[in-house]
Amino acid sequence: MTPAPLQASFFCFSSFALLTLFSLPDYCSCFNPKLYNFNVSKIVQSGWSFAGATWYGNPIGAGSDGGACGYGYSVEQYPFSSMVSAGGPSLFKSGKGCGSCYQVKCTKNAACSGNLVTVVITDNCPGCVSESVHFDMSGTAFGSMAKKGQANQLRNVGQLQIQYRRVECNYRGVNLAFHVDSGSNNYYFATVVEFEDGDGDIGSVELRQAQGSDIWLPMQQSWGAVWKLNSGSNLRAPFSLRIKSIESDKTVVANNVIPVGWQPGVTYRSVVNFDV
Repeated sequence: MTPAPLQASFFCFSSFALLTLFSLPDYCSCFNPKLYNFNVSKIVQSGWSFAGATWYGNPIGAGSDGGACGYGYSVEQYPFSSMVSAGGPSLFKSGKGCGSCYQVKCTKNAACSGNLVTVVITDNCPGCVSESVHFDMSGTAFGSMAKKGQANQLRNVGQLQIQYRRVECNYRGVNLAFHVDSGSNNYYFATVVEFEDGDGDIGSVELRQAQGSDIWLPMQQSWGAVWKLNSGSNLRAPFSLRIKSIESDKTVVANNVIPVGWQPGVTYRSVVNFDV
């Protein structure tokens, strides 16, 4: 049974640059030589499995600004805070894996601390196929697996075998946010969905027009975490958005989250999130 949806109002904060599909890189350099909280007691995937790990981008950066999930510069900002990773095909899942949270740890190198580090999938690494599961982390996240003062030594290793497990996302104090695509208009609406607690990934998104309407219009996954609606007719704001998670099948409604007078390129944050 689908849980009763939550209701939300809205407010907005300043926009960040969103890369369009045409400006996304079609590759990531997979083999370049705890500001938010996660619910560790409720893991989605029990036990530990093995994976390969590399890093890319700036040694103390976020890998890439934007990436194949469409999160833009928010990968550098709270709550992602550069603790992110590109995923090989089995993690990225053609964009369905965007927003998933994983705990990782390394013990196979003298510089490894063995401490648990949590990363969010925010990018794609289609060339990362040397192992069945591969994390191509930001330099920040990769270095966080090191012993104190040995982050550079660990990054110099380049490639590691690590252990990983799926965990629930829990962005304490941060609710669902919707960045309106710069190409949106009264007949076409697209948005990036960010900061999903729980599963972290998205199974479906639906849009309801101005209050009084009881019709939910299904949106299509455009790419990554970007969902779109080609209406063919003039859309009437405010818009409510209904989000369903993939694995837990939970539903949450951000009621009237996109206001009358909405603007392309602006991010609107709701006051709801999935229960964890």
